[in-house]
Amino acid sequence: MNLLLNQIVEELLEAELKKQALTPLTQKYSNLDVRDAYHIQLGVINKKIKSGRKVVGKKVGLTSISMQQMLGVDEPDYGHLLDDMKVSSGGNVKVNDLLSPKVEAEIGFILGEDLKGPKVTWVDVLMATKYLTPTLEIIDTRIADWNIQLIDTVADNGSSAKFVIGEQLTEINGMDLRSIGMTLYKNGELISTGSGAAALGHPAHAIAWLANKLYEFDIPLKAGELILPGALSGAITAKEGDTVSAHFGRLGSVSVTFE
Repeated sequence: MNLLLNQIVEELLEAELKKQALTPLTQKYSNLDVRDAYHIQLGVINKKIKSGRKVVGKKVGLTSISMQQMLGVDEPDYGHLLDDMKVSSGGNVKVNDLLSPKVEAEIGFILGEDLKGPKVTWVDVLMATKYLTPTLEIIDTRIADWNIQLIDTVADNGSSAKFVIGEQLTEINGMDLRSIGMTLYKNGELISTGSGAAALGHPAHAIAWLANKLYEFDIPLKAGELILPGALSGAITAKEGDTVSAHFGRLGSVSVTFE
């Protein structure tokens, strides 16, 4: 990795540590491309691994057509999930540990087998999945005012901050994930609804894309990892005192409170 990319890695780490947002990378460094951004992301993750953190999963973002159109792209992006990002359902998250948090509801996949591209299909994903679980992803950005383009969010670990994992584990058993419904509440008020089809038509398609994209960097999806395939509705803003919960029918529920 060249000196500029290493410099940006350090800037992102410092912004996260000090809770001080950065000027958009795309404004400050106009020559960056998306592959540079993925190398920056990996640089940040590798620094965290060296400090004792462990990768426990991956996440897919930008799986909705509306989000892709907003950022002017035609494919999703991804980020890494680390052990210190995990929150148990019903747990608390300190708002002061974050910059500008938002919450998304997703169907979590827990893999029973490794998956590695380049020719992974959605059927391969279903066959490799051990359990499904309800999840919330708490997204955040180290970029000021969420003024992000694709390169900004990719470099910043897909704007991921924490994930909340439900207690219930469910085997797929031939269920149609496209029709699994989701209701998202904040402080008991229904905010939005969605279904599995919101994630690239089927959440397994999003995970197949991820496995094949990671092949470019020689990274597999590993057995035991949690994979988040993308939000089933728009993200909602969270502040101190808010409780956010999502209900996924037979897959169960998950919640988190911000303090």
